[in-house]
Amino acid sequence: MKNLFLRANDTLYRACIWVAGLSILTMSLIIPWGIFARYVLGTGASWPEPVAILLMVVFTFVGAAASYRAGAHMAVAMITDRLPALQRQLVALLVQLLMILVCVFMTYYGSKLCITTWNQFLASLPGVRVGMTYAPIPVGGVLTLVFVLEKLLLGDQSHRKVVRFDQLEENEGAA
Repeated sequence: MKNLFLRANDTLYRACIWVAGLSILTMSLIIPWGIFARYVLGTGASWPEPVAILLMVVFTFVGAAASYRAGAHMAVAMITDRLPALQRQLVALLVQLLMILVCVFMTYYGSKLCITTWNQFLASLPGVRVGMTYAPIPVGGVLTLVFVLEKLLLGDQSHRKVVRFDQLEENEGAA
């Protein structure tokens, strides 16, 4: 069961990386197009800026979940590194419990926000509902919650091959 859960989370992690990566790639293609269309072609389109902003929101919340699993999130460990082992473990447990609270908050209130604004449409993109633009918040909350529970139940998984592909490439280059 443990291996099945870890493999499912590996797949979920890969999906997060792909979604975040494609979001930032698309965003970095859309912004130059908007600039080119406005200043070279003289026909400024209204869609590049809001689409780029939406993609940045997707990148932020989905990428944050992947970053959490990889252990690449920002952390200030100056004080905790100086604590005795038992206190360090207790603080680590407290951090995980607080992370669960943050994830539940994001999921619950993000979902409420999506539902509340579902019948409104963006002025710059009339076919897009405002509620859809807030969807990355609860989705990111659920994804991060899965990775927090994984860390709480099974320990840190940032050493897994799917997460540490950079170390795998370095080891292959040395062979």
